[in-house]
Amino acid sequence: MYHDGNRTLQDRFGSRPLADRLLQITHRTAFTADDRAFIEAQPFFFLATASPEGAPDCSFKGGAPGFVRVVGDDRLVFADYDGNGMFKSLGNIAANPQVGLLFMTMSEAPKRLRVNGRAALAFDGDELDGFAGGQVLVQVTAEHIFPNCPRYIPDAVAGTPSAYVPEAGELAREPAWKSFGVFQDVVPPRSHRADPSNAK
Repeated sequence: MYHDGNRTLQDRFGSRPLADRLLQITHRTAFTADDRAFIEAQPFFFLATASPEGAPDCSFKGGAPGFVRVVGDDRLVFADYDGNGMFKSLGNIAANPQVGLLFMTMSEAPKRLRVNGRAALAFDGDELDGFAGGQVLVQVTAEHIFPNCPRYIPDAVAGTPSAYVPEAGELAREPAWKSFGVFQDVVPPRSHRADPSNAK
């Protein structure tokens, strides 16, 4: 889950114990019933892919709720619809199966869920036939499933920014989860800038 780049920055900002606790408490490799309900209710998500050389690409994927379906403990599928014909995302998947999916709601009660794993393409079959308008079925085997703190997500319905966005001269608001007993002992002191002397 964490590589040397992650660890270096965790150490710089004093968040390694928090990162480890989040991994212990929130990370999973199988979808829960709540994960499934959340994913299948969303009308869009963001898809990150990369070329064989690692050049990144990020794409918006949208459809009617249910256009992404959780079909197994660690498996979800979604249909790719006709687009601009560039095939940036699917072309990357064909050459490099590593993908990241970000599902989120932008409302008064925001939420987001990340799914990282490996994807494959199917150009025919019963599963694809079940998606009206689908030209390719993308099959994702999840390796990492975890929620993210949604504090900076704006309320798109009301058209207002998150109340957690920092403002000059104001003390930043902390999210409630940082005060939960399971995290209290590993939350690092807030610092506007990391101290390089703490880096390992």
